[in-house]
Amino acid sequence: MSNTDFIQEEKAADIGNFLVGRLLPFRQKRSIGPFVFIDHMGPAKLSEYENLDIGPHPHIGLSTLTYLFDGAIMHRDSLGTAMEIQPGAVNWMTAGKGVTHSERTPEYLRHQDKYMHGLQIWIALPKTLEFMEPEFFHIEAKDIPRWEEEGVNYKLIAGEAFERKSPVPVYSPLYMIEIKTTKDTLIDLRGVLYGESGLYILEGDIESNGFEYGSKQILITKEAYLCSFTMKANTTVYIFGGELSLRNDLSIGILSQRTKK
Repeated sequence: MSNTDFIQEEKAADIGNFLVGRLLPFRQKRSIGPFVFIDHMGPAKLSEYENLDIGPHPHIGLSTLTYLFDGAIMHRDSLGTAMEIQPGAVNWMTAGKGVTHSERTPEYLRHQDKYMHGLQIWIALPKTLEFMEPEFFHIEAKDIPRWEEEGVNYKLIAGEAFERKSPVPVYSPLYMIEIKTTKDTLIDLRGVLYGESGLYILEGDIESNGFEYGSKQILITKEAYLCSFTMKANTTVYIFGGELSLRNDLSIGILSQRTKK
């Protein structure tokens, strides 16, 4: 990844009764474009007596994006929403002036062994929209743009890139992209990305500027339009970033308190 500014390992963080790998924020970097918070949940095998139980907690001034690789989460919020998210789909909740939600293992899975694996992301709203009316959208996996080029599989989970647009209703210029390879492949994204960009290696390895990086590492560059790197065989990465056309003081306008059931 050309002109890498930061290289960071994910850090363990406790969100009640569930341990996650925190990718963002960290001491040297509080945001990547409009992305202000990213947790890697799992992979974890939960027994019949272990469940995800994040009780009702508030958000303001941001949107949350939940994306699962495995498992299921039941989302409920103060808008009256009750929606189960399955792998490949997107739950997108914009808190605006304020919303409360909970995230739990669905009832039908609570008394059996199950898996949990995915990403949970916070995206700051532009200052002019931080007190907008809250809203919730669910986008099915089949509606997320996906395509293949020269044996590389791409998915545009949110935002705009590659002259494509995800149906997730974002409020600032951004992108979240999944890339999967089965063989060593040069990925050239010069001119495709914009703003700041983070590259998270979920599994496998990449090579950039003569250096190799492995799973659970995140690389960050301020010049995403120059981005190119080699993905090794059987590697999956997630790229997220965009324009930071909003406030820099992330302690204002963001409120979250996760509590146990």
